[in-house]
Amino acid sequence: MTASHEPYLIISADTHAGLPTPQYAEFLDPAYREAFDGFLAQQAAIADARKQLGLQNEEFAGEWFEEHEEELRAGWDAARRDEELDKDGVVGEVIFPDADAVAGSTAAPFGAGLGMVGADYDPELALAGARAHNRWLAGLCQDSPERRRGVIVAPIVGDVNGAVKEIRRAHGEGLRGGIMIPSMWGEGQKPYHDKCYDPVWAVCEALGLPVHTHSGAAPRAELGTHLGLYVTEVVWWSARPLWFLLWTGVFERFPGLRFGVTESGAWWAGNLLWQMDVAYDREHGTQKLASFGEHMRKRPSEYFDGHCFIGMSTPKRRELSHRYEVGVGNLLWGNDFPHPEGTWPHTRDWLAHAFGDIPVGEARAMLGLTAAQTYGFDTRALRPLADRIGPTPQNLGQDKADTSVWDAARETGRHWLTGPDVPAVVGAARRAR
Repeated sequence: MTASHEPYLIISADTHAGLPTPQYAEFLDPAYREAFDGFLAQQAAIADARKQLGLQNEEFAGEWFEEHEEELRAGWDAARRDEELDKDGVVGEVIFPDADAVAGSTAAPFGAGLGMVGADYDPELALAGARAHNRWLAGLCQDSPERRRGVIVAPIVGDVNGAVKEIRRAHGEGLRGGIMIPSMWGEGQKPYHDKCYDPVWAVCEALGLPVHTHSGAAPRAELGTHLGLYVTEVVWWSARPLWFLLWTGVFERFPGLRFGVTESGAWWAGNLLWQMDVAYDREHGTQKLASFGEHMRKRPSEYFDGHCFIGMSTPKRRELSHRYEVGVGNLLWGNDFPHPEGTWPHTRDWLAHAFGDIPVGEARAMLGLTAAQTYGFDTRALRPLADRIGPTPQNLGQDKADTSVWDAARETGRHWLTGPDVPAVVGAARRAR
């Protein structure tokens, strides 16, 4: 079989798993089970309030659960999970918490899930909830371990030492998918450029664990019931820690640290790199500022290439058209399984639409090979499964596609670094330092 006909080895860098929330009780430390009863009552009240405020599309929710009742057991049932992944053509997965994104019925205890916000949780309870989820997830990952990389929930805000201890413990139990930290540290808490978090970055660097934020958290009290505000801002909050780490020397102090923003799209990343690079190179707008970029030895885009990635999930055609600015090797695909905003259970059709004219080598990187390198998947172990369930380039229509439409964009790459005026502008900027 030639490389152009070989089935894709697809790894989803964004899936979700979690128990029905009450079932986490057996994984909690006994001292927190009484508090857990209160948390369950609070969750029920929140669910009722959401319905009263009209924040949930009840018609959609009813149809979703009725149509997929059996398949959604894959959120916590390993055998059913493999069956659904097989149907999607996915051989490996990186697993985040909270399987149910409609009714929130699989929320990790004490808010230690996707909506984790530093100011809105009790650090002790959040850490207890994280331990419970991580314990359960480690068990799930023992089933088909070659296919799974579980992400350690790590509520680092408020108790750095406790979080580091939990990261080591969960890694020792087999969780190898990195850690997920709160996207927002909350009012009154230390921001992520503060050196109080250095023990977290150090342990992740030492253990080879990528650090992630994941879409979900936002200042909900400010946004009220205006859901348009939420969907507009939630990506910004998820991405914000990236530039806090990049501009303040964290990647200088921890040269082996990796950081990813997951399920927040990729449409913003190219413009962000452009804005940060031209600022760093002291274009007109930043010449007046002193001690600019004093913690850095390289351009922001160079740190991004060496340390950062975008778990773009379910990318749209427009996002893929920007891949040369973001960097093909910095983009990881995900099906967001089993969330309804993802591509499951129609992933094969989505792939044909999104990747139909993408060059095969680039598609292989974004659909799985970069994730395999980032998370340490054994591609040789996964290849037989990929040969059985993976779509081929022909299945995606790539054998008939004219990929020359991308030649100019590929040659240009990051236009702010390759354009005709760049050498003079950059040279002047460097002389100004």
